[in-house]
Amino acid sequence: MSLDGSLGIRVNGEHRRVMGPLSVAEMLNELGLDPLRVAVERNLEIVPRGTLDSVCVEDGDDFEIVHFVGGG
Repeated sequence: MSLDGSLGIRVNGEHRRVMGPLSVAEMLNELGLDPLRVAVERNLEIVPRGTLDSVCVEDGDDFEIVHFVGGG
């Protein structure tokens, strides 16, 4: 964590700084993503949808976020 309280994370290969503390669900909202329409991997482990509100984002976390797209 930096002196200003921000966390350095990576989202889909892109470095970002976010203000902490925050949960994965809060991070998704800040990114403009609907937690019901994405799958989240944190540090090579899937984050179960039911735990998005309780899992905290930590400095150095690496996220891969996949959007669900409908169509046919």
